[in-house]
Parts: sequence; structure tokens; C-alpha cells
Amino acid sequence: MTNLNTTLPGEKGAAADKPIDKVEEILPIAHLFTLGLQHVLVMYAGAVAVPLMIGGSLGLDKSQIAYLISSDLFCCGVVTLLQCIGIGRFAGIRLPVIMSVTFAAVTPMLAIGANPEIGLTGIFGATIAAGIITTLLVPLMGRLMPLFPTLVTGIVITSIGLSIVRVGIDWAAGGRGNADYGNPAYIGVSLLVLIFILLITRFSKGFISNISVLLGIGFGFVVALLMGEVSFSGLNDAAWFAIVRPFAFGWPTFDPASIITLTIVMLIVFIESMGMFMALGEIVGRPTTKQDVVRGLRVDGMGTIIGGIFNTFPHTSFSQNIGLVSVTQVSSRWVCVMAGLILVLFGLIPKMSILVASIPQFVLGGAGIVMFGMVLSTGIKILTRVNFNTNRYNAYIVAISLGLGMIPIVAADFFNQMPVSLQPLLHSGILLSSVAAVLLNLYFNGYHPEE
Repeated sequence: MTNLNTTLPGEKGAAADKPIDKVEEILPIAHLFTLGLQHVLVMYAGAVAVPLMIGGSLGLDKSQIAYLISSDLFCCGVVTLLQCIGIGRFAGIRLPVIMSVTFAAVTPMLAIGANPEIGLTGIFGATIAAGIITTLLVPLMGRLMPLFPTLVTGIVITSIGLSIVRVGIDWAAGGRGNADYGNPAYIGVSLLVLIFILLITRFSKGFISNISVLLGIGFGFVVALLMGEVSFSGLNDAAWFAIVRPFAFGWPTFDPASIITLTIVMLIVFIESMGMFMALGEIVGRPTTKQDVVRGLRVDGMGTIIGGIFNTFPHTSFSQNIGLVSVTQVSSRWVCVMAGLILVLFGLIPKMSILVASIPQFVLGGAGIVMFGMVLSTGIKILTRVNFNTNRYNAYIVAISLGLGMIPIVAADFFNQMPVSLQPLLHSGILLSSVAAVLLNLYFNGYHPEE
């Protein structure tokens, strides 16, 4: 009897037996748009926070701050496309990554902008120069990969989860800077959103389950609207279309001290990005190689150059969205390509930007706790593969590294008496954990480049 399922070599059926690479999967356009929008809503509050802080601190007027935000969203979209699709030498890591401005550079940028001799153009000039310098240094960063065996990788990813889960907690309380921070009504809505997401996840399947976070945010938005907590202020005044022009605030000023400062910050950001790339590789089932890291960091550097040219700031892969990939289990990079296109559109259509910005942060709180907690769980899962039974030193490495990484989280003023120049380093829990893990692993376990 002939087996009808048998396929001769070279026939189409042979390809059908090949496992589908979920990272390369192209979903239906409606699914891509919905899932891409979900990514945008998750990262939006963090993306616009930096231009708001910089613009407000430098005393820019409302129209100038709005332009900074439009420039920021436009660049986030362009650099996301570069990271997910890639062009030539800037091939990108080609994983589901969303790019955005980094918070690590806020403090030094405020110091640069406060200098009346250089101001905002000094920030843009330092951003461009730092992007160029760090892009050239990317191959050296790639050589650090042997310093990140499973033990160190697990610690770095766990520290990322510990660092960003506080963002979700702050959102649930109304967001930092909110005069009514901790309002029980805010916390209650966040809890409702969390419960809604859990119900969708438990009792639905397929595409509906994949957009549980988006549905949760939509549900929370309706509740907030009924509570009268949604403001559409500025929507009528916003333009329907506005071109983002390079050097809109004037020709950049290149100050050597500012350039050195932001270059150091970018190298710190590179270390954090390496951890995020490794986390994402674990989540999507495509372990990150040295070449992947080099391609990803090169786009981080190029994105920073693009940011400085188009009136915004240093860029990095956004950790918030890694948690979303873990929650939805949708690994397609084309979802983030769609998110990049949406971000470009938001940058060019200010009315859409303001509409999305009207979502209260406490609505995002319940979703944030789920997503950021998933990054933490990924780190813990990796640490379960570490040998703690016959190598007692590994427990010391984990304990000390994570303990040091918790300092900026639980004691924000701990390093306040240290030199200002060291603040970007000391206030990054991810960096403290990463450096401690690498050094302690070298001390106890030695250097094994073949691993």
C-alpha cells in the first residue's frame, strides 16, 4: 500500500516538515497592525517622557516640546525599522525589537543643556558625535560576549526584569510626578486591567489571546473615560500633518566634554542592550550570537546619530517591549516593523500622538506588571540551568550581583554623595549587576572563551 503522506526528496512537502521560524513569520496585515499598535501603546509613555523632561527643564515653549515629541516618535519608528529589517552594513539584529530614547542619558543631557553657551544644540551635537564614536567601537563590544556565559546572562536578564518592573508599579500608582500618585482609584483600575488580561489569557486562544494586553489597555481606557480621568487637552490645536526636519533647532554644537560624557553613557547603554538582546533571544528561541550583538549595537549607534540629526536623543532597544513579546509569544519581527511604521506615522501626524498620549498611565499599570515581570521570569528560568549543587561559588555570584543591582531600585539616594560624573553608572541597576556578575564570575570560575 502506498503511503500518501510520503514525500520524495526535493518535493514541496519536504519544506512543510521544516519547522517554521516564528521570527520570520509574516502574519496577516490586520494582525500585524493590531499587534504592532499594541507594541506602540506599551512603549509610548516611556518614549515621550524624555523629550518632555528635556524640553520642560530647558524652558522650551509648548510648540517646541511638541516638535521634540514628534521628532522623537519619528526617529523611534525609523530606527526600529532599521533594527528589524536592516540595510547593508546596518543589518540590525532582526528580532522583534522596538527602539526608543534611553533614560540613562537624561541626567547628563540636562547638565549639557543647562550650559547657556551650548544649550539644546549642544545635546544634539554630543548625541551625533557619541553615536559616531560608539558605532566605531561596536566590534570591540562584540568581543565581550565570552564574558557572558549562562550564569552571567541569567543575572543580567534578571536584573533587567527587577529594574523595569518598578516602571509598571509606578504606572499603576498614576505615574511618577503625578500629584495624586498612589490614588486607590488608580491602583484599582490597574488591578482591573491585570485581571482582564489574565481572563483573556486563560479563556481565549489564538489571535485574541495574543492581543490580551491591547484589549486590557482598551478596557482600562474605557473605565478611565467613565471616571473622567481622560484628558484630550491639545487635540484641537495639534496639526494633522507636520514634517520632521533635520536640525530644526539650529546647527548642532560640538562640545568636547559633552561628547565624552554621552559617549560613556552610550557604552553603558550598550552593555544594557546586550542583556536585552540575550533576553529576547531566549524568549523567541533564537540564542544571540556575537554577530547578532554586533549588528544590534551598530544600529543602536546609528540610531543615536539619526536621533541627533532629527532633533532627538540617544537610542536603545526598549526593554518594555521585550516583556510584551514574552507575554504574547508572538516572535515575528514583522510585528515590530509594523510598529515602526505606526511610530513614523505618529511622528508625522501630531493629532494621533496626542490621542495616544491621552491614555492615563495607571491604565498601563496592570499590563506593565505582567510584561515586565515576564522579563524577570525569563532571567530566573535561565538561572535554573546553572549548576548550584557542585559549584557553591555560583550562589555567591548571583546573590552579590543582584544585591548590588537592587541598590538604585530600593535606595535611590544611596549614591548621592558620589561625584556627579559617576551618577549615570551608579544609578543603573542593570549595569551594577552586569559588571559585578562578570567580575565575580571571572574571579571564581575563570575565563572560558570557548563557552
